[in-house]
Amino acid sequence: MCGIVGYVGHRPACEVVIGALRRMEYRGYDSAGIALVNDYGTLTVRRRAGRLVNLESALDEAEGTALRGHCGVGHTRWATHGRPTDRNAHPHSDAAVKIAVVHNGIIENHAELRRELEADGVRFGSDTDTEVAVHLVARHYQHGPTAGDFERSVFAVLRRLEGHFTLVFANADEPGKVVAARRSTPLLLGVGDGEMFVSSDVAAFIEYTRDAVELGQDQAVVITAEGYRITDFDGVATDVGWRTFHVDWDLSAAEKGGYEYFMLKEIAEQPSAVANTLVGHFVDGRIVLDEQRLTDQDLREVDKVFIVACGTAYHSGLLAKYAIEHWTRLPVEVELASEFRYRDPVLDRSTLVIAISQSGETADTLEAVRHAKEQKAKVLAICNTNGSQIPRECDAVLYTRAGPEIGVAATKTFLAQIAANYLVGLALAQARGTKYPDEVEREYRELEGIPELVARVLDNIEPVAALARQFALSSTVLFLGRHVGYPVALEGALKLKELAYLHAEGFAAGELKHGPLALIEDGLPVIVVMPSPKSSPVLHAKLVSNIREIQARGAMTIVIAEESDETVRPYADYLVEIPSVSMLFQPLLSTVPLQVFAASLAKAQGYDVDKPRNLAKSVTVE
Repeated sequence: MCGIVGYVGHRPACEVVIGALRRMEYRGYDSAGIALVNDYGTLTVRRRAGRLVNLESALDEAEGTALRGHCGVGHTRWATHGRPTDRNAHPHSDAAVKIAVVHNGIIENHAELRRELEADGVRFGSDTDTEVAVHLVARHYQHGPTAGDFERSVFAVLRRLEGHFTLVFANADEPGKVVAARRSTPLLLGVGDGEMFVSSDVAAFIEYTRDAVELGQDQAVVITAEGYRITDFDGVATDVGWRTFHVDWDLSAAEKGGYEYFMLKEIAEQPSAVANTLVGHFVDGRIVLDEQRLTDQDLREVDKVFIVACGTAYHSGLLAKYAIEHWTRLPVEVELASEFRYRDPVLDRSTLVIAISQSGETADTLEAVRHAKEQKAKVLAICNTNGSQIPRECDAVLYTRAGPEIGVAATKTFLAQIAANYLVGLALAQARGTKYPDEVEREYRELEGIPELVARVLDNIEPVAALARQFALSSTVLFLGRHVGYPVALEGALKLKELAYLHAEGFAAGELKHGPLALIEDGLPVIVVMPSPKSSPVLHAKLVSNIREIQARGAMTIVIAEESDETVRPYADYLVEIPSVSMLFQPLLSTVPLQVFAASLAKAQGYDVDKPRNLAKSVTVE
């Protein structure tokens, strides 16, 4: 969601903050802004709707003295309250232009607070919920028992706010200090040498330091160039609830590295993303997780599994269902996290809930985790972000070691999630005794060989990119699959929606005659994910029949099939071949051409592949 940053140190704050905002552009935004406290104790605020370049142009027009200083806050906004305009962009300041705030999240009682402030004569300059926070701090700073005390004024306001928020404040009267706080949305601290950072994302400060602190729930931090102090919302220092960690990637991982766009780089990184996710998880003949607070006995007591996730992560959960049920014989339900707690699912101490989130901060998934914990269920997280909130609240964790994913549309994290899901399935089978140790090792070894096969797919991917460019003028693309091919079809359709803004749908091929066949017309591109003719000959034969049905009605068929699958060749207008693997592992290969197809088609249409419209990388509000 929104990208936020605060800085105090020895470098020019303008350069540091703008650089941080640039590295957080991948999160998605519709406006950007910066507030700087210069060397003369004056607050300068600049904000613009649109891309960061618009803000940089506004800064070029500012007087040089206004931009000098070593303290500042910045923001890239994804609109929730008020349209994406200059006046609604962050930072917001008080009437005296002394105090500035940037904000991620939603202040749920903003309407009530706004009425209170307007009754006091405060005039608002935006339609946002955020602005109430800065006016309240200014009022406390000017009057009453906290007058003249910046920190206490912020703490007094934090105690009044309801909702989910990260807030970062700067004050022209105290140019060497930034005060920040969080409730349910991310806030990280970057600990440098003679400089300190706060941000919603480690990418903001990775150029300067890899030493970080993850703040806990309802905690605040005061930073100066010399250090930091973490407190509760009463301003009382605390040494619990937060934790330090070291970021295990560097600035080069967040740069394009010669690729035309980040998504292309991240597609190419998928062999290493899967390999890194697997490494270290098979030790002394056993599957092990990262942070295991569930014993084998706990896993043996499980009688039902729920998987909760959103978007692409949800599709990885659908694939996990096939593997876990096959390997453990446990019933598995896959739920959209946004719907999970509202339908009152039946959970108890024998239920295992698997929460999948790339960021570890997805609001719907986090609330699903909390609901599951309230019902005494066991909860296991699969996450790509060390130190994020979801893993911290779960009973066990398995991290996907995919590294930073800058492109908004998930690629390498999806494949890493599939691999991690399968590790969880094997861990359950191991604990429950539904697979012998040699069977568990055999499945793991085949999984371990997948990165090399993904690399083979990537080596021969250019024809797929060329094919996508042929269909750049299409208005609709349909996807068909059976068994594990069905979630792959859903993911392929989602990628086209995200990147190319065209109508795309994925269907279970067996449902074709129950309605979707009416959509088939001359020239319509239909992408078919074929099962193996060796491991699933019955399903393969049925998919061939589906292809013949849609070809008879004029569709153009693009078929993803195993190498040497000669049976399907006569019925494919375009054939994309992938190596042969076990049925459950095929999605790790068949997904890759669909990612390239979507990215190449979007690029041919002239769209920004890394920053699709209206979308954010991490959705931290419901």
